Amino acid sequence: MATGTASNFKIYNEFTHSGMVETLVQMSEAFNAASRGAIRLTSVSRRGDYDYESFFANTANLVTRRVNVGSAALADVTDLALSQAEQVGVKLNRKIGPVANTLDSFKKIQKGPFNENALDFAIGVQAAKGMQIEQLNTALLALRVALVNQSTNLFTVPSSGTMGTSGLVSGLAKYGDAADRIAVWIMHSKVYYDLVQNQITANIDGVSNFNIGSASPVTLNRPVLVTDSPSLAVTSGSPAVTTYYTLGLTVGAIEVEDSEETTIARDIITGKENLLVRMQGEYAYNLKTKGFTWDVANGGANPSNSAVGTASNWDPIYGSFKDFAGVVIQSR
Repeated sequence: MATGTASNFKIYNEFTHSGMVETLVQMSEAFNAASRGAIRLTSVSRRGDYDYESFFANTANLVTRRVNVGSAALADVTDLALSQAEQVGVKLNRKIGPVANTLDSFKKIQKGPFNENALDFAIGVQAAKGMQIEQLNTALLALRVALVNQSTNLFTVPSSGTMGTSGLVSGLAKYGDAADRIAVWIMHSKVYYDLVQNQITANIDGVSNFNIGSASPVTLNRPVLVTDSPSLAVTSGSPAVTTYYTLGLTVGAIEVEDSEETTIARDIITGKENLLVRMQGEYAYNLKTKGFTWDVANGGANPSNSAVGTASNWDPIYGSFKDFAGVVIQSR
């Protein structure tokens, strides 16, 4: 029987539960705030492999000129039809472990008697961090491939160059008069320091002095979330060349929802030369990208990382590029 449950967590040990919940809450709050709401981490219980959300698509020529004189003023007009569309989020099933060590090994590194509670809390903290990192990397992968596939939302730094201030400006310009919706930059540390170096080299008084003193670039009045996520750096070709992707995201660009209870079990395994302690867990979360729907027919249920990273599995659902998740800038 479960000895500890809370919100959407079902964990077989109270101390494992405490470590996971405490860490998940702290990291979720920090990341939601750090991204200014661009990447939302929430908990919503959902059945099945997908979640569907319907909406009315924009109606073309909804507002037109009206004739108010002559015979045309009495003419019949054709009704416009409202069309319904849907956005689909996909559920990703994940496991934790299993991890096993001899009970003796834990006794050897602890003072006094074997402390199950300390072990369980440590496992819970590690599991929570691993969950958040995996969710972040998968979310950034989905955002990158979906946006790169839209030429209206993609800017490539010319001549395979590194990131500079002009690259940020040109990327922001891809959003046109809706550029004020871009709330945050998500970039790799290599790109971040390329930008610092570019602004120092430009030797603009005040800007370069600030860069040297703080190692912080000017980023067009938008905060930067720096993460060395593998989803932001793609190496290919021979000789190998790495392309970096910087995301400029709107609020609600992607939603990561813990959609099933997390279950973690710990057992003492007998029948071996030494007693073993084994831990294993499982959970699931849903992924939904702003302006795109998961292609159920092509992408399928519980997709692999390769499927999540396939652009054609994220179908655009809005007519305007300004309603997508944001912009993406390619650099070297």
